[in-house]
Amino acid sequence: MQRARRARIVATLGPASRAPGTVKALAQAGVDVFRLNFSHGSHDDHAAAFKAVRGAEMALKRPLGVLADLQGPKLRLGRFADVEIDVKPGHKMRFDLDPALGDETRVQMPHPEIFRALRTGMLLLIDDGRVRLRVGERTDEWCDVTVESGSKLSDRKGVAVPEAVVPVSALTPKDREDLAFALRLGVDWVALSFVQKAEDMAELKQIVDGQAACLAKIEKPQALNDLESILDYCDGVMVARGDLGVEMEPEEVPVAQKKILRAARQRGVPAIVATQMLESMTSSPAPTRAEASDVANAVYEGADALMLSAETAAGDYPLEAVAIMNRIMERVERDPLWPGLMDAEHAGMDIDDVDALVAAARKAAEASSTACMVVFTTLGGTARRMSRERPLQPVLALTPKPETARRLALVWGLEPRLGDQPVSLEGLTDDAVQAAMLYGLAEPGQRILILAGTPFGAPGAANLLRLAHAPAHAAPRGGQGARRARGT
Repeated sequence: MQRARRARIVATLGPASRAPGTVKALAQAGVDVFRLNFSHGSHDDHAAAFKAVRGAEMALKRPLGVLADLQGPKLRLGRFADVEIDVKPGHKMRFDLDPALGDETRVQMPHPEIFRALRTGMLLLIDDGRVRLRVGERTDEWCDVTVESGSKLSDRKGVAVPEAVVPVSALTPKDREDLAFALRLGVDWVALSFVQKAEDMAELKQIVDGQAACLAKIEKPQALNDLESILDYCDGVMVARGDLGVEMEPEEVPVAQKKILRAARQRGVPAIVATQMLESMTSSPAPTRAEASDVANAVYEGADALMLSAETAAGDYPLEAVAIMNRIMERVERDPLWPGLMDAEHAGMDIDDVDALVAAARKAAEASSTACMVVFTTLGGTARRMSRERPLQPVLALTPKPETARRLALVWGLEPRLGDQPVSLEGLTDDAVQAAMLYGLAEPGQRILILAGTPFGAPGAANLLRLAHAPAHAAPRGGQGARRARGT
């Protein structure tokens, strides 16, 4: 089951979609990676969804990734005696640590770390920015605020501090429990929410210890200021436009999106664009024209993957949302202008020998006689480097490790499959040719470009570039190739 497009689709599972039959249908419609959102649902719910994904993977014989998205720290107001109060611009009140029920004059904000980070004149955003307040006098235990805009404050609404780094761990006690559970399940990716600095990702990487790939959700302005350092610890990155859009002015979010995608592309780190891609399809069978353009623009920008959230988790039309996203992606990639955009930016060839070889492979594969490329990879590094070059030919990534194949399901342009580790140069060529024909990526007589490394199985040792031709008379769907190159 090959995709007719290079960009990938991530879909969130929830009450509307976690049934096994629906998961399989979503994968058939175009989903490459399924997201388990630990902000909602129980561990039993996520275990059932995970089992459904693995069942769909077996049925469709295509690697499917699973992404565990941790909730992260949620900073909130306390409770009011009347549940909700009316405010207007100019209204003054105090936030403090007192757990007593609030009123028009004061309310609890049970986060001493916020008070320590605040400075006079800073902005506070409540309820996803619906209420904006300015900080006046402050101590480490309270602050006086003045309402700049908004009309109501109510129980437990979220608090954002866009102008300060709040010294809280990105991993809450709940996140640590959820992470341990997700790793026991065997998820392929773990996403950390509200990353502010590189140390947040370093802590996650240390805990995960290679059991899954680690992804940073960029949804705070502070993370943009430390983006390069954060990417040093990332296997993937997400442009989380929901919370990012709360803490930044609207006109800044598209600029931030391009900055993140460009930085990730330079490093070969897969990047997801998320939030409100097809939001109206939560309750409508068709997207708005603006949403279709938003999806298309992310594909034109070279994003590795686009993500659906409520559209598939709780929406009325999960299959339709995936199908239309798939159609938009395919249409963009048929645009005659699209190849030029993918070719406009490449990593420098002077980084190391492997990068130079990968860049040369992409260039060599531009010949019209080349049907596809076959990359042999153990941990996925060589395949990701090839993806970074955005080759227009299909790239079959063969690996002996199921976990590598599933992680690569998120990466632009790759068709990951399981295949035996080569044991000789002759066997490598035979395996590549047979696999390319088995999966319908090459026809008899066509040229295949092979990228691998010796000694075989050594991570990061890509040093071999070979040309081969599919035999003019071959039966591609049986024999040795069918045994060596296998589905997940």
